[in-house]
Amino acid sequence: MPGCPEDAASTPAPGPQRGDPGWITPALSASEKQRVVGKTSVFFGPPLAILVDGQNNTLEISGKLNRTAERYMEILRYHGLEISEPERLCLAHICNIGFMSPLEIRELADEARWTTFESDGLDKEALAMKLESASFADLVALVETLGF
Repeated sequence: MPGCPEDAASTPAPGPQRGDPGWITPALSASEKQRVVGKTSVFFGPPLAILVDGQNNTLEISGKLNRTAERYMEILRYHGLEISEPERLCLAHICNIGFMSPLEIRELADEARWTTFESDGLDKEALAMKLESASFADLVALVETLGF
């Protein structure tokens, strides 16, 4: 008989869906939980100091840093360049100086043209043109994939 308690037990009623006022975020599984590192000391060099300028509340600063990092990770996820192995080796040679400043990243095309690095299958001019046509986000993502 419809509406009997046995029917209710066998078929659960649909709960509120995302967007409904009564919807509650489901609990995270163990694999979805974020790593907790606790408090850590961070040196605020000029870029971070400028980013959080005027903010004194540590929760606001932490929130801003985490939002910025999350957005940066998305930029890395959706940007970059397809490069060949000889091109990768050439760029790794160029970037091997270590830290790459924004200006050095912007000048990668010129560095590709001027480098003395040689490899079979490497066309420095084609690489330079590829780098020139890339956005800054693409160049940053490329440098990050190289580990610099």
